[in-house]
Amino acid sequence: MTAAGPGRVYDALVVGVGTAGLVTALRLAKQGADVLVTAKGVGATHLTSGTVDVLGYTPERVVNPAAALPDFVRDHPEHPYARAGLQAVGDALDWIKLQLPDGALVGSLEANFLLPTAVGVPKPSALAPETMAPGDLRNGGRFTIVGLAGLKDFYPAYLADNLSRARLGQEDNGRVEARAVTISPPTGGVADVTPMGWARRFEDTEFRKTVIAELEPSLDGGAVGFPAVLGLDSARTVWQELNDALGVPVFEIPTLPPSVPGNRMARALRAALTRAGGRVVMGGRVIGVRGAGERLEEVVVDAAARPKTYRARDYVLATGGFASRGLEMDSYGMVREAAFDLPVTGMPPNAEARWADEYLAAHPAARVGIGVDDELRPLDSGHGVVYENVRVAGAALAGAEPWREKSGEGISLATGLRAAELILERRGG
Repeated sequence: MTAAGPGRVYDALVVGVGTAGLVTALRLAKQGADVLVTAKGVGATHLTSGTVDVLGYTPERVVNPAAALPDFVRDHPEHPYARAGLQAVGDALDWIKLQLPDGALVGSLEANFLLPTAVGVPKPSALAPETMAPGDLRNGGRFTIVGLAGLKDFYPAYLADNLSRARLGQEDNGRVEARAVTISPPTGGVADVTPMGWARRFEDTEFRKTVIAELEPSLDGGAVGFPAVLGLDSARTVWQELNDALGVPVFEIPTLPPSVPGNRMARALRAALTRAGGRVVMGGRVIGVRGAGERLEEVVVDAAARPKTYRARDYVLATGGFASRGLEMDSYGMVREAAFDLPVTGMPPNAEARWADEYLAAHPAARVGIGVDDELRPLDSGHGVVYENVRVAGAALAGAEPWREKSGEGISLATGLRAAELILERRGG
């Protein structure tokens, strides 16, 4: 590798700081690669629930993702899982659990948890934070849902009512009985406390004592579900203390974005990358690239003072989909990839229906993205490789409907790790 300076050539440049980008960079950095991550924003990990959803629906609810994936990939040959390979999915789940702090993610590919969402709908997830796992609904049970007065967009009575009416599958045992309790712990005179603000308050010992004292009279022996704001940097300590003090299982329920558990995961990955020697440069938008034949040579980023050019031997595009503006659609329905201007595939022709009549139905246009080969290299309309030293990972990939399949973080992990492995194979690492 080249020393830092105007002529520096990185081993790898990763564009995007969401889960896929951070996973790719972390894997490379831990193998000794000189890695730079550049991003215009913080990534979409902060918007996620903090769980890892690999395959929740096919469209039937999936109980065992490991058993369901082979048939799913066979039926969806253009899906990112098919491109990365099934081995990459299992490897990614095993790998990510080892990179994060103890308890940050528990579970396996062999059985989905069934966890409550912010609206009380059970959601299948392969991995979940230790702080959420006691809320698993598969065996039914009694649950007390705790609301915090002043926390917006979290409605415990609505959530509890929906949980009590939830239809569990034949594989699930028992039924769910849920009720709601709202407490009013002190907020220091602040009327509108954000989820991050609540998380900071829960890290205060005296605040937790107040919560425990107010909640104890309402307990009925069942598990207690809090909105997922039980600390940011000390979540495991906060959660364990509440378990011990209340004498019942305590669990977190994801709130609407921005997500505290998603923030925890992003912070943990960033910290791990820094420890491994990776570097992150924020705030720069890619405004140009220069290629030579089938190789990408340079990426130009709009930095604060003047455009900055970065060079690397390998590149990974992990800028995300529409939510992160990695993909953009204009008023005519034309979709473009915003950073490298790579070809996009999957949009039905104008003469064909692109959107279903029902909002929650399967939309033909929802699988649009960047088409890749089995080495995750971008393809043109003739299925030729655009750049042989570029890999694409995460939500920018074509062929998936993560919100329907419940596969978003699984795709990011599997393709992010696979992209890194392919680069390491090229360089003999």
